[in-house]
Amino acid sequence: MKNISKTDSARRIDLTEIVGKGYGTFWRFRGRYRVVKGSRASKKSKTTALWYIVNLMKYPKANLLVIRKTYRTLKDSCFTELKWAIHRLGVGHWWEIKESPLEMTYKPTGQKIYFRGLDDPLKVTSITVEVGVLCWAWLEEAYEVTRESDFDTLDESIRGEVPDGLFKQWTITFNPWNERHWLKSKFFDEPSADTLALTTNYLCNEWLDGSDLALFERMKLKNPRRYKVAGLGDWGVTEGLIYENHREESFDVESVRHLPAYFGLDFGYTHDPSAFIALSLDRDNRRIYVWDEFYGRGMSNRAIYQKTVDMGYGKERITADCAEAKSIDELRGYGLRIKGSRKGKDSIMNGVQWIQNYEIIVHPRCVNFLTEITNYTWDRDRFGNLVNQPIDDFNHLMDAMRYALEECIREKKWLI
Repeated sequence: MKNISKTDSARRIDLTEIVGKGYGTFWRFRGRYRVVKGSRASKKSKTTALWYIVNLMKYPKANLLVIRKTYRTLKDSCFTELKWAIHRLGVGHWWEIKESPLEMTYKPTGQKIYFRGLDDPLKVTSITVEVGVLCWAWLEEAYEVTRESDFDTLDESIRGEVPDGLFKQWTITFNPWNERHWLKSKFFDEPSADTLALTTNYLCNEWLDGSDLALFERMKLKNPRRYKVAGLGDWGVTEGLIYENHREESFDVESVRHLPAYFGLDFGYTHDPSAFIALSLDRDNRRIYVWDEFYGRGMSNRAIYQKTVDMGYGKERITADCAEAKSIDELRGYGLRIKGSRKGKDSIMNGVQWIQNYEIIVHPRCVNFLTEITNYTWDRDRFGNLVNQPIDDFNHLMDAMRYALEECIREKKWLI
């Protein structure tokens, strides 16, 4: 398709140059479920964003609903990808983009892109469009949705007749961390006739440069199990979970305010994320309540400080990875009450064993914590046998949790 708008300002573009290759079947499919599991850098999110902008401008009665498990994660993911697609296509002057609330409007027709989180289900199921019909939905990071019944409820919101030429369709994109997830049995094991189930990986991304490709080559050599999932897009196998006594629960955060609260920070930057956790400890009932987090790559110390303050934790006591002494000093200079952890011999295993004595209750909005804890396993030796050491992966918030609780694990008091 070359003509992406029927307005007087229509112009011709070469989609192959803009989108790239590897997604031809995806682009042409018109069935109800278009499901893509893929590795990092596989273009699945960017291609999805481009498809929606092109086709919203092609079909003047179509509207789009974009969903993630939590609303607050949309701005830095799907919303940003769709803005990128608009500018990549050179059609920014035809779109109105609002950030409060998140919304995009195609100005020639009034069609809209709506953004919702499953943490406010009433807003998901009560959308009334002003122009045309709500016929398309994009569920990004679908791995975060742990219950199939939650998706089934969403699926029912895309219903009713559509004008001639239109079609109802879900696009579901995710990283395939765990083969036990309902997404595998529902869409990949025995896909229905109205389902396109694809696996994509970085090898179809012609926009990667040499340094990007070198990252995957190093992963292939040093961490072949992670490469299988994060590189090739295959299903992850999670055997030997470290924290088996955990569950997701939508508890009222105010109900645990009377419990001691603890805060931890693990530093990252380019490849690993900076990871912050907020939790409460119920010693009497042996429960840990995880109720807030942030998780981001490329965050400077200033950005970490600002994010902490914006989330309301600027005055809390935070324990961080002591390996980043310079970063801790800088954050303390900005005003955070932060200190380094006291790592020592067997500190990881001591912390893990202490936490294993507690039930971990995770608020649904802590989507990155849920991903990590369901993939944080014991490592294997060269023969494939489990060893008494955690994998060096899915451990950023797991480490932050240990740092946060270090005072309790070591029974030490704050020195600052």
